[in-house]
Amino acid sequence: MGTVTADDLMALIRAELGHEEAFDRFLPYGAHHARALGPCMILHIVSGNTPHAGIQSLIRGLLIGAFNWVKIPSSGLPEVAAFQEHLPYELARRIIIAEELRGDWLDQADAVIVFGRDETVEHFRKRVRADQRFIPHAHRLSFGVVFDDPEFCSVADAAKSASLYNQQGCLSPHLFYVEPKIARQYAERLASAMAEFEKVNPRGPVSLAEQTEISALRKDFAFRASMCAEGEKPALWESPDSTSWTVLFDPEPQFMPSCLNRVVYVKPIPADGLPVAVRRVYKHLSTVGIFPATAENAEKLALTGASRICPIGEMQFPPLTWHHDAQPVLLPLVNWVDFEADR
Repeated sequence: MGTVTADDLMALIRAELGHEEAFDRFLPYGAHHARALGPCMILHIVSGNTPHAGIQSLIRGLLIGAFNWVKIPSSGLPEVAAFQEHLPYELARRIIIAEELRGDWLDQADAVIVFGRDETVEHFRKRVRADQRFIPHAHRLSFGVVFDDPEFCSVADAAKSASLYNQQGCLSPHLFYVEPKIARQYAERLASAMAEFEKVNPRGPVSLAEQTEISALRKDFAFRASMCAEGEKPALWESPDSTSWTVLFDPEPQFMPSCLNRVVYVKPIPADGLPVAVRRVYKHLSTVGIFPATAENAEKLALTGASRICPIGEMQFPPLTWHHDAQPVLLPLVNWVDFEADR
């Protein structure tokens, strides 16, 4: 998450509500005055793969003065408990964490925030009432684009972004589209950078099923590469004697979701444009990391469906003021009281 300061939190309130004292008093608003009121109770349903997203949600809940119930996975989520332990008592007591959803939580919550698979989101969407705020954060996909990098300056950042959190988060890139002339060489350089990152930051534990999935993908991809007699062939680079990292160079332009756990594709930027190549995952896109991160390059991706465009090295570190899944993070939780004075 990086460092979150009081100034950062005030900047978030100003950005979304117009003034840092919006919760404290009536302020001028058009021809009258208005004051923001936060919900009394927020229920956070947090997934196990991205604890930092749950912590960010808790920070927002505390910032607007709510009490926060947190349903974590049955396997636990020690990062959330550690966050609570570091808070001052008056804030820590506004958080209750449980591995089971308590019977009255869903009924009593003013707002319900859900992180998880599409099925999890739909399950809770059907259970909330019309008078409850519902904020879903379902399955999302991210990717990177290298428009021009003859010196391969972005390779280390690409490896870092694809490796952090075992590639489990919504902000983790599944693939990198690269300028066609250097795409294959970029994949080779990326493999070396993935290997170096693994030495310093070893991949976390994976299940036997996940290891089997990676091994099967490697075999299938290697067979496909051996069968390509013409044109630019696919290529595979892999960690020796383990499934720790995998880089797959694939000349086919369509977006290909990774099986995760540090498995990343590299594809040439297609001639007919990226919006066409990623069309089938349009509704699920989150972040696009780009190099160089210029406004001109960002404009090329504005119609892909992604809600955030940033430097490749910053993909996993969104600013506190980002529009999470294309939406404000405080405004959907707020009610307003308008005041019209005597004329």
